[in-house]
Amino acid sequence: MAKIDQLLQFMIKAGASDLHLSSNCLPKLRIDGDMHSVSAESSEELTSEQVQGLLEEIVPGQNKEEFTTTHDTDFAYAIDGFGRFRVNVFDDLHGIGAVFRYIPQKILTLEQLNMPPVLKDFCALNKGLVLVTGPTGSGKSTTLAAMVDHVNQQRRDHIITIEDPIEFVHQNNKCLINQREVRTNTDSFQKALRAALRQDPDIIMVGELRDLETTEIAIETAETGHLVFGTLHTSTAASTIDRIIDQFPVEGQAQIRTMLASSLKGVVCQNLLKRIDKGRVAAMEILIVNMAVASNIRDGKTYQIPSSIQTGKRLGMQLLNSHLIELVKNKIVAPEEAYLKAVDKDDIVAKLRAAGFAIRVEE
Repeated sequence: MAKIDQLLQFMIKAGASDLHLSSNCLPKLRIDGDMHSVSAESSEELTSEQVQGLLEEIVPGQNKEEFTTTHDTDFAYAIDGFGRFRVNVFDDLHGIGAVFRYIPQKILTLEQLNMPPVLKDFCALNKGLVLVTGPTGSGKSTTLAAMVDHVNQQRRDHIITIEDPIEFVHQNNKCLINQREVRTNTDSFQKALRAALRQDPDIIMVGELRDLETTEIAIETAETGHLVFGTLHTSTAASTIDRIIDQFPVEGQAQIRTMLASSLKGVVCQNLLKRIDKGRVAAMEILIVNMAVASNIRDGKTYQIPSSIQTGKRLGMQLLNSHLIELVKNKIVAPEEAYLKAVDKDDIVAKLRAAGFAIRVEE
């Protein structure tokens, strides 16, 4: 057993989502969104040498080389019987540090995650692009894993995932699933995505649309009759579409708007909020691309998308602030937490006050 395993097992038992190791600092855990120092008599501040010693046993050779060159690296680490961890190792002012994100062995279902029914509709599509977006640590990987698992239970298809690193591990059920890790099983997202078209896929899951070429291939793949799932670090449906289009040169944006209008089928933007009792809950903005939304995208009128979401409520669409207000009314989250996580602050304040909730806003 590697020395780090003891800390990781303690992390799991404590119900933490992340373990942080920093030089000249106590180990810290993120529990229900808050940071806590590991409090035990044996706990002490770790020197840079001690952190390096803990990591030395588990960092793969190629990642050691990458860290030496770039001063940070990502990889996955597994403990049999406990689960997997997404690991980032980095250098900072005080020395070496690392963050371990816990990835449970058991993939929760969409029902267990209390996801809206429209996500199952996205899983039933034969082609198109579906994006799950949100800030780092918002649960995008968990939602995507649940969607892939739902497809695995319901359809008889070939699924290819391209990840950096592989997080949730899927077993073949009704589907055949091939999971490819960037730098371990393939050189890049772009190469794996191009190669996937020659591997007879029905569904492709791209861990992150992180550059123009990957985004362009994903859109083309969705247009040519495949279902593509992907993620972006955006906070609203409109900003997601703007982010995609803005990646492209100005002279090519009109064509990309046309392609996106026909290939994009849905956007799920999510954020995690602290519950009043314990744990965290996802607040979501959901966009379903109907004719009106497709027209907004094609004509460059993404500013009209929030209005399209409001009028599409009966189809399963919802604005983030509408879901936040619902969570506050149901006493799941506090008004202050909803305000902190809202993107449109003025709108959420108005909605909270209209619903009878006092909210103080510092000028």
